[in-house]
Amino acid sequence: MTYEYRKFYIEGQWVNPAAPNDFNVINPATEEPAGVISMGSEPDVNRAVAAARRAFDTFSQTTREERRALLQNILKVYKKRYADVANAIRDEMGAPAKLANGSQAGIGVSHISTMIDVLGTFEFEERRGATRLVLEPVGVCALITPWNWPINQVAAKVIPALAAGCTMVLKPSEFSPFSAMIWAEVMHEAGVPAGVFNLINGTGTEVGAALASHPDVDMVSFTGSTRAGTEVAKLAAPTVKRVHQELGGKSPNILLDDADFAQAVTASVMHVFQNSGQSCNAPTRMLVPASRLAEVEALAKRVAEKVTVGDPTAQETEIGPVVSAIQFERVEGFIAKGIAEGAKLIVGGEGRPAGLSKGYYVRPTIFSNVNNDMVIAREEIFGPVLTILPYRDEEEAVRIANDTPYGLAAYIWSNDLARANRVGRRIRAGRVTINGAAGDMNTPFGGFKRSGNGREWGEYGLRDFLEVKAVLGAEVA
Repeated sequence: MTYEYRKFYIEGQWVNPAAPNDFNVINPATEEPAGVISMGSEPDVNRAVAAARRAFDTFSQTTREERRALLQNILKVYKKRYADVANAIRDEMGAPAKLANGSQAGIGVSHISTMIDVLGTFEFEERRGATRLVLEPVGVCALITPWNWPINQVAAKVIPALAAGCTMVLKPSEFSPFSAMIWAEVMHEAGVPAGVFNLINGTGTEVGAALASHPDVDMVSFTGSTRAGTEVAKLAAPTVKRVHQELGGKSPNILLDDADFAQAVTASVMHVFQNSGQSCNAPTRMLVPASRLAEVEALAKRVAEKVTVGDPTAQETEIGPVVSAIQFERVEGFIAKGIAEGAKLIVGGEGRPAGLSKGYYVRPTIFSNVNNDMVIAREEIFGPVLTILPYRDEEEAVRIANDTPYGLAAYIWSNDLARANRVGRRIRAGRVTINGAAGDMNTPFGGFKRSGNGREWGEYGLRDFLEVKAVLGAEVA
């Protein structure tokens, strides 16, 4: 299928860009165009922001029940378009069919369903004596999303913004825009009022920058690299708008000496390789007791060698390509750097996997005997690359885990839950997962340090799109 989305969605209509500027979106599995979009410019941003500003006066006054009913309509239409969304994600970013039809598209349902439940009980007002505290929508929001989990990032911003009563302009990544365009079609069919949701495509340096600096935008919610997030914050600073950032990660994964190593290593290796390693919360630094390093290396190698890399349309494929030629070169560069730094290559390495001569496929790679000063231990690689770091005792494990500029996620494995919790409390990260616990859409997602600020998902995601107003002297009921 060839996708063609040359128009933008502004004020409830599909409109032409201010100036034609075609951009071919490349299917990373074939290196051929999957379709075309138009790239926007500042006049398109101004038009979309103006539409959102006009719509805010009315939409901000809607009731909780009205917004909850709107989300229910969105859920119904999204489910109807589910297969289209999954196929678009497969074609635009190379997600294997199982992943695209599973977590990638499925998390959209989860975000909408969770927020419907949250809105059912969330309190927007609180009385304290003669004072009334009111939570009100923050205003017009610029939502800038990346390519790696396209619908997750879109839904994690759009849905709480709608639930709060905000209006918005979405700029999805130009590398994975088709699923977002289908999302806009869902918004339209579900009856989102004109101007409440707007979408324009474009680059971060032009459209993203224009949104972040726009004086009529009240909040920027950005997901992407720490470098780009820093630029967004600088652009937003002169207008003192709220900036919400979900940025990079280099998450530690501590296997304590009493853990079930077979279970922990198997689950952790597959977690790193999922989505071709393109997840900001992936447990890419595996910390293991030095005395058991050889055991872990053998387990990890065995798991990696069984992974199927290949065509995203094949049901047996577990790992597809990385998203683009740029990302392919970046990951290959890190693998070469790891070898040059003297890390022990357990499996994988440079070049495409055997039998694949086309497509941005990376060999699933594991380095061992890594020290935390190496580049591959410090920088976010964003590819199927795992580093294994030995530690001498629990104190050193905690020190290495925290010795990173990031703080998005952390993982701990132990058969002693009290011990795992004790270690977890010492890790500076926004989310700590013990023994591979399942995810929870009601829990906040976000990080410490250079992994960003603010939280997404569930009630905490809703709160980040709300302002607090104190009304003094209000009559007590």
